[in-house]
Amino acid sequence: MMFARLALLAFSCALLFACSGAADRIAEEPTPAEAPPAPVAISEPEPAPERHFPDDSLYDLLVAEFALRRRAYDVALDAYQKQAPQLRDAGVSAHTTRLSQFLQQEEAALDAALLWVELEPTNLEALNVAAALLVNDGQPVAALSHLATIESLGGAANFPMVLSDFDNLDSATREALAQQVEALHSRFEGSVRLNLTLALLATEQQDYELALQRLETTLALEPGLHEALLVEARILTVMGDSNPYARIQQTLKQNPDDKLLRLQFARLLAATDMEGARDQFEVLAKQEPNDPDILYSLALISRELGELDAATNYLQQLIATGQRTNEAYYYLGRIEEQNAQPERALEAYRQVGNSREFIAANSRIGNILIERDDLQESRDWFADLRIRYPARLIDLYGLESETLTQYGYIDDAKELVDEALAIAPESSALLYNRAMLSEKQGDLDAMEKDLRTIIDSDPDNATALNALGYTLTNRTDRHEEALQLITKALALQPNEPAILDSMGWVLFRTGRYEEALDYLSRAYEEFPDPEVAAHLGEVLWVIGDRDMARTIWLDAAALNPDHPVLSETLRRFGLDMSGAGIDSTTPQQP
Repeated sequence: MMFARLALLAFSCALLFACSGAADRIAEEPTPAEAPPAPVAISEPEPAPERHFPDDSLYDLLVAEFALRRRAYDVALDAYQKQAPQLRDAGVSAHTTRLSQFLQQEEAALDAALLWVELEPTNLEALNVAAALLVNDGQPVAALSHLATIESLGGAANFPMVLSDFDNLDSATREALAQQVEALHSRFEGSVRLNLTLALLATEQQDYELALQRLETTLALEPGLHEALLVEARILTVMGDSNPYARIQQTLKQNPDDKLLRLQFARLLAATDMEGARDQFEVLAKQEPNDPDILYSLALISRELGELDAATNYLQQLIATGQRTNEAYYYLGRIEEQNAQPERALEAYRQVGNSREFIAANSRIGNILIERDDLQESRDWFADLRIRYPARLIDLYGLESETLTQYGYIDDAKELVDEALAIAPESSALLYNRAMLSEKQGDLDAMEKDLRTIIDSDPDNATALNALGYTLTNRTDRHEEALQLITKALALQPNEPAILDSMGWVLFRTGRYEEALDYLSRAYEEFPDPEVAAHLGEVLWVIGDRDMARTIWLDAAALNPDHPVLSETLRRFGLDMSGAGIDSTTPQQP
């Protein structure tokens, strides 16, 4: 029917315009075990034979067409979702899939894609989309069957995608997936991507010898395959090989213009060999002298190696390209601070615009100004920023408050947050900020009021729950109430070290020492913070393991000699920062 073809064509055009520009951006190759996003509209399919659509479907299809014209894509999707299973038309299912992907509604996209595959079981696009969506949905075994069909039809199946989230799969799924991948080998022995998947699977299972054998097979089928070369290098590094990069180096010697492999090699080296990484980036810089990403990488590596003049030179070249300028000015500021040139650092930081570096750069400006006793200039600077960047108003109020707090201007910080809350009274970030300032001022009632306001509007705010629970533990005898708050916070964020620390501390304060030791040990393992060290050491001391308590305290004190909680804990237990006794006072509960 002509109307159906018009509706489908309208949607294809809408997607084309919505996605224009994306093709001009060059993305990095995904690593082998990453599932790439399923493709959005690829091309208009061949015209399908005309077929009669039921009369009661015309209204929904008409709604969809006009919704697409108005770019009301959600309305169009509702209509397509209703009609796709009724019409069982491959074209409608295809467009339902693409529109769902465009709107990032993966559940709807998966349902539509599976129907599309059912209607067109040999359509490579449908199979690829369904496989990728199944992987994203945690169903890699189901995805594997679609990939096998692609391979059998002569397509290039991206088998490695099924391993994209291997560590987070349950053991039964991991075992089933491994068995299915192995079973496919006899069917597709000559498939490069399947052999690579077998190698990656062996790597995930830490069977490195088997992984190397399978990589050898993969590279025999396709010499120079980037993913195989990089995985081999990583395995050989783990195994302690004296030259894990030999094959990559040989490949680059044979193909010196393989820029992508050289870039991947440079990034691999950056984790262990900064000088080697710099050498590779310098080769790339000669090949692409104005590439902003290469210049930026060289600047950061040079700074890391302490070669500040070279880093400055690369950053100035980067600025001259007109790209990544905010990052360049931010790191120029950092270098000027390292060179003890605060005025030049300020000049650089002030060039950083509204970007990822914006907050960090202005934090440094506030610090520099206050450290040179220009408090009023710092206040004026932030006031001006809030006028120039109204969209960052809450961020900037919070940043200035943190800066004032850092330098002991607690009353000024509190007045500032009060001013901000008059503008944005429902801001959880500002309410939390004021609660912490009230705690510092000893006004626990005000602190609790603000945290309760946050919790009332957002009962699952783990940060507020934990903050209130910890303060009640530390500053009151309302320990059972504190335990309830912290228990709820921990249920929301089970592995958060700060909440594990709070749980350990409230259990300690209620006399449940062994349970407290477990939570605090976990917290310290994840985040060896001096306050966590203070708590863990105190529990160890009380249960009789004083040598371990001293070790933990003194290790933490060596790195944080002025930390107030740690210092106070050592004082209460009659120890100084060297671990020596300073008196025989019986330790008191905090």
